[in-house]
Amino acid sequence: MIKINARKSLLALSLSLAVSHTVSADEHAEQLVGKYYGGLHGMFMETDNDRLTANGRTTSDDGDGFGGEIGYRISPASEFRFSYTELDIDNTLPGFAKPDSSSIALDYLYFLDKKSVYLVGGLNRLKIDETELSADLGVGYRHYFNERFALYLEGKGHYQWAEDYMDFSSRLGLIYYFGDFKKSLPKPAQASPVAVQPSAPKPAEPKKVVASAVDSDKDGVVDSLDKCVKTPMSDKVDSQGCTIFTDKTASLTLLVNFDNNKAEVKPEYVGEVAKAADFMKTYPHVNLVVEGHTSVLGAAEHNKRLSQKRAEAIVAMLVEQFDIRADRLTAVGYGEERLLSAENSAQAHALNRRIEAKVAVKEKVAAQR
Repeated sequence: MIKINARKSLLALSLSLAVSHTVSADEHAEQLVGKYYGGLHGMFMETDNDRLTANGRTTSDDGDGFGGEIGYRISPASEFRFSYTELDIDNTLPGFAKPDSSSIALDYLYFLDKKSVYLVGGLNRLKIDETELSADLGVGYRHYFNERFALYLEGKGHYQWAEDYMDFSSRLGLIYYFGDFKKSLPKPAQASPVAVQPSAPKPAEPKKVVASAVDSDKDGVVDSLDKCVKTPMSDKVDSQGCTIFTDKTASLTLLVNFDNNKAEVKPEYVGEVAKAADFMKTYPHVNLVVEGHTSVLGAAEHNKRLSQKRAEAIVAMLVEQFDIRADRLTAVGYGEERLLSAENSAQAHALNRRIEAKVAVKEKVAAQR
């Protein structure tokens, strides 16, 4: 559930910026083009109420942080900015370790008055225990002390589509522009024209007006035909200016062999189990069924119990050593019911003494330009 007070805070900030008195600053904006800046900022983060921490027994709460940024002015009204923020997020319940949290963001800033009030949007690699990509959108206000130093206040919403989380942040920062600033010379006074009576006045020719097509998001589709006018600069778009998505399949195959009549995981397979844990952390909505198997040596009932122990050994390692939630894992023992090889040989028996786990995940990803 999205927190109501975060909505109110962001709305209040947006309204206050919209009514702020601004002065046209075309000359200063032109001087900023092609210049880099660096800065420091503090951030307050308000997380989604439904965001669970890694232990699954509490949810994340509010927090704050401190970070830095670099930016580049590409036009009088446009900037790109890269920033990093180290966050300190609390839990809603006491007694649990705080989640490991940080933010890495790439933003595009559009200045409505070419100086102070701006819209901001971009992508954020937001980490609160687990790292997910979010789409950001917000508004800000920048106050210039002089041609180099400026203070800004900004509010943004962060939507993480992988888990349907909505977080909010506000930050206060100070930036400094690098490079030379040339002071413009006053325009020379124009001489008063001398009135001359023309002998035969010619009718004035109408001036030709050439309308320039505007492409606000620089995706190659003009605004008049663009149905998605704020697509990210990195996305490939269709003829209507909307992001093209492609299907991406990620798969996991876990295979671990065991010694005869044993259920202990051998050291050489710990790395394979770690890969399975990394996959489940990357895709936190995926559950895994671990299947245990044996060779035909021994009684069938004994082999059934042994295969169950082998599957449970893998589940225990994922939970205890790699912090995977137990409710995402299922251990099933098949005994000698599903042999890979029916031959009565030492090689076939070793091949059949195993656990298997397979899973595939499909997701939509934006095609890159």
